[in-house]
Amino acid sequence: MENLKASGLIAVIAACGFLSSATAAEADVATAEEAVNNVRAAAKFLHDKGSAGYAEFNNKDGKWVWKDSYVFVYDCRRNKMMAHPLRPDLVGQPIMQITDNSGKYIFKELCKAGSEPRGGWVDYVWQKPGAGKLSRKLSYALAADISFTTGIQVSAGIYDEKLTVPELGKALEKMFDPAKYPAL
Repeated sequence: MENLKASGLIAVIAACGFLSSATAAEADVATAEEAVNNVRAAAKFLHDKGSAGYAEFNNKDGKWVWKDSYVFVYDCRRNKMMAHPLRPDLVGQPIMQITDNSGKYIFKELCKAGSEPRGGWVDYVWQKPGAGKLSRKLSYALAADISFTTGIQVSAGIYDEKLTVPELGKALEKMFDPAKYPAL
């Protein structure tokens, strides 16, 4: 009887461990709202710091990297990556020619979406951090208002196979309650 109780206890502990790891895995996945909040905070940070703030976004251990996401900064007018915490090889490089596996010009789409008054979402295929494989990514793009500089945008994305750009656009409209998200 004690062996039966012990095996039952082990099963309960194992089940709890499984649930904890599932919850931990979900806790490591960035949400669309986090992406929007971090992009808006990054745009404000750059507004306040100017181009001197770019270096903060190159730190892979910095505050602009969280869960499985990160903020990256690019210049649509000058066709250049300004900061990227996980791909330092892209910093200073041209971006408009970068395509995903389907041939989508990622930064042309991001620049278009980011030029909308509230920014916008773009879906494409990109390598997910730590996964070692290509995944569907949806990135939120927003223009950053930096003195004497035009064309700077900030983006962050989520990896999701089910969400759509139109769904995220509708959610974005609901998120932009002026009381909760004042103008930059």
